[in-house]
Amino acid sequence: MKTHSREEMESSSCPAHCLRVSVCDRSFIVDKILLAEKCEYFRALFQSGMRECQQEHLQLQGVGAPGFLLMLRVLRGERPLLSADQIVEAIECTAFLQVPALTEHLINTVNSENCLLMFHTASTFGVRELAHGSALFIRDMYSELEEDLHTLPDSLVEYIQSLLPSSYMAVCSHSPCTEQLPDPQRTVNFLDEDSREWKVLTHLPVSTSTTMAGVAVLDNKLYIIGGVHDVSKKVVESGFCYSPAANTWTTFCGPQKLRYNLTLIGHQGCLYALGGENNRKALSSVERFRVETGNWGFVSPLPCPAAQVVSAVAMSRIFICLWRGRGATDIHEYVSERDQWLLVTTLTREHSYALYMVAHRDNLYVVRNGPCDDFLLCVMDCYSLSSGQWTAVCGHYGNSKGSLLTSVARGDSVFTLSRHVTTEYTVEDHRWRVTREMKGFGRIGSIYTFLMKLPKATVSPEGSSPDVTQPSQNLFQNLLTMLRQ
Repeated sequence: MKTHSREEMESSSCPAHCLRVSVCDRSFIVDKILLAEKCEYFRALFQSGMRECQQEHLQLQGVGAPGFLLMLRVLRGERPLLSADQIVEAIECTAFLQVPALTEHLINTVNSENCLLMFHTASTFGVRELAHGSALFIRDMYSELEEDLHTLPDSLVEYIQSLLPSSYMAVCSHSPCTEQLPDPQRTVNFLDEDSREWKVLTHLPVSTSTTMAGVAVLDNKLYIIGGVHDVSKKVVESGFCYSPAANTWTTFCGPQKLRYNLTLIGHQGCLYALGGENNRKALSSVERFRVETGNWGFVSPLPCPAAQVVSAVAMSRIFICLWRGRGATDIHEYVSERDQWLLVTTLTREHSYALYMVAHRDNLYVVRNGPCDDFLLCVMDCYSLSSGQWTAVCGHYGNSKGSLLTSVARGDSVFTLSRHVTTEYTVEDHRWRVTREMKGFGRIGSIYTFLMKLPKATVSPEGSSPDVTQPSQNLFQNLLTMLRQ
């Protein structure tokens, strides 16, 4: 029996601004403006001056109907989870029609179950961004997936091995010092997972403050802004950026509104400075720094003034937690295309004050203090972005197993740390299972944790300059050429 799309059932005629597209045995009526904005194939077609760009009906070859329908769903703003067959159809569609939004959605849905399929199929069809993103995911889970890598061609395995894995990083809160009185503890550190110990990567510049600062990673560079000098809470005006590839620190201009106790988020080429305080008054303003232009600009403010805003990025979407009292924590999403904060859901729990939030796949794990007055234990609730449902995570997680207030997800693992122990958890069915324990961080004060890709080098305890080695820039292009032959 012939199936019909929703667009096909809604109208049997084609409005002037629409185009009827036939794919295999199905017909779709689609807005031409949407196609021109979101699909490079149709944009080029409509600008070509060929007779097809004047037609009301177009027969499309080289792509399947299921893939084309998935493309339309994504262009309408949906974020469907895909089966193996749908992944192949979607990759074929985005390869032929050049649809960045569909490619981005596929990258966001890479996980341990589909990453090998994504990598192999995207490499075969020449979808470079997706192939590279899948390979990075596999590299970060190499030990867990190593037994299955034999299903890939040797050239693909070699490409994965040429990439840099993500390292678990930490830096404590430190105030500025002087060159005459340097502080040897002012370091950025990484976890050496082979020795299971923390080692020094680099020292903080003397004028950098990580006390009450915003710390974030963007495009594998570390950014620090808004720290304070001392108890007077005078704000350090400059921002600082560390590049592990060059092993250098640089400065850049700070936000227009001086702030401390802020939240800094790195996302899609921009830094977002959220809320914070100024002269001991909470702020609602949000500023965005475009790295390409080096300019700050105000965007839509937070729904209410807040400092130390709990945040996470999941499926390339920015989420924050705002506590509004009486056991309620609101989760908002920032939609950059509309410059709006939208209320997503509300968690209502006794002791529901959100202390931390971790993103894994399409789930947000909200960490809060334990039952009654036991602040040594953490409990979690999981919100599924796909189903819109909350699930209470089994078990309590205490400081003896690492502080969940410093959690960072990598692949299907979550790393936490405390002074005494660094713990790796495996996320399975909404439960965190301890995988291994390593040496603790051994520092006092607030700790910022994050992931970065470090050059292949042995870093000395003094944090000397690494010997940078990178994969050949032409390696991936040569790989695609070989696969197409």
